[in-house]
Amino acid sequence: MSKLLCDSLWRASAPTAPVLTSLEGRLEVDVVIVGGGFTGLSAALHMAKLGISVAVVEAQEVGFGGSGRNVGLANAGLWLEPDQLDKTIGAEAGKILYDALAVAPDYVYGLIDEYGIECEATRHGTLHAGVGKAGLVQLERRYEQLVRRGAPVQLLNAAEAQSRIGSGKFNSALFDPRAGTIQPLAYARGLADAALKEGAKLFEFSPVNKIEPTPDGWVIHTDGGEVHAEKVILATNAYSEHGVKEQARKFVPIFYSQLASKPLSDAQLASILPNKEGVWDTCTVMSSFRLDKQGRLVFGGMGGEGSVLSNWASQRVKEMYPILNKVEWDYCWTGKIAYSEDHLPHCQQLQNGLFSVAGYSGRGIGPGTVVGAELAQWFAGQRESLSIPTTLLRDIPFRELKRMFYEVGAHTYHLGQQSHALD
Repeated sequence: MSKLLCDSLWRASAPTAPVLTSLEGRLEVDVVIVGGGFTGLSAALHMAKLGISVAVVEAQEVGFGGSGRNVGLANAGLWLEPDQLDKTIGAEAGKILYDALAVAPDYVYGLIDEYGIECEATRHGTLHAGVGKAGLVQLERRYEQLVRRGAPVQLLNAAEAQSRIGSGKFNSALFDPRAGTIQPLAYARGLADAALKEGAKLFEFSPVNKIEPTPDGWVIHTDGGEVHAEKVILATNAYSEHGVKEQARKFVPIFYSQLASKPLSDAQLASILPNKEGVWDTCTVMSSFRLDKQGRLVFGGMGGEGSVLSNWASQRVKEMYPILNKVEWDYCWTGKIAYSEDHLPHCQQLQNGLFSVAGYSGRGIGPGTVVGAELAQWFAGQRESLSIPTTLLRDIPFRELKRMFYEVGAHTYHLGQQSHALD
């Protein structure tokens, strides 16, 4: 087990990545994108389709960051409740953003079908599972707001939720049939393949060390080469490092870890998530769980990896699913989430022709795919603006203290839950 703890199930089970090289020499394109995650790859794919010459420069490998490490829930909308969204950016802007992301799963699964992306795509909906009285009240509130906006969601009572989840630990669940699950790293690699087919240029292991303005645009420098372009998109989100470190001051990085079990037996799979929905709960320190194609239970929670997290996960899963008795974990991995102050993604125009997209706050698959497509349409003159806010983000005060607060809070919660279970 110790040998496998630092390994990701997604890396172990994803189709082979496209063969890419590092950036060498000088290249000229219309747009250069820094970051090979969902947003950058979607933008590159759609720009190439529209005849915009585009290059993606990735510091590690395609999907290395949060895009290849997340839970894989292709949800509609954002974390914010719809009414809170309207309150934050105004009713008119809120409706535009809500409407754009309500159909985000259609966009994701449409690309999967169009390009034949092999990513374990399963569209059986997702369940937001209620825990305690506060959780039920939250789901009732979300349900009312979503139905008022025409969403085809269902609020399940305790018996219905427990039957769908296969556990008696939840008193309700909000079912969204628009959503589903994917293998996230496989989806990122599939987007990269699609972008290459459309004519985009992609480079890996090419960290950017400097970005400079030129008389007719910008130039980004790596150790091996440089790209000259009219426009630059920084699409690094929570992995803003190397030459884009200053963007990291705009959000709080939150660690989220996951563990994957050995494949479950047929008898266990008959009762645990029999319809194969993805699930996350209403707890303040959220956890998530789902199944992969091999029948492994993938369980996640806020906080960094380690024995406290794995012990808590084992106890939590045992409480939810007594049929599992003792859980054996094969994989454990950690990713980072970029929490913006308002929990909304933003596209900032830092200078003329220099853009930065960040702040998905844990909801990146659908929004990242949609925002990438919108950027392409915007640059091609096919739309006047983006659905997400384009206001400049301020540096978050006491960012490191806030990160530590989240991390210590999650760690304390896991220890407390583990101790409670031993009493």
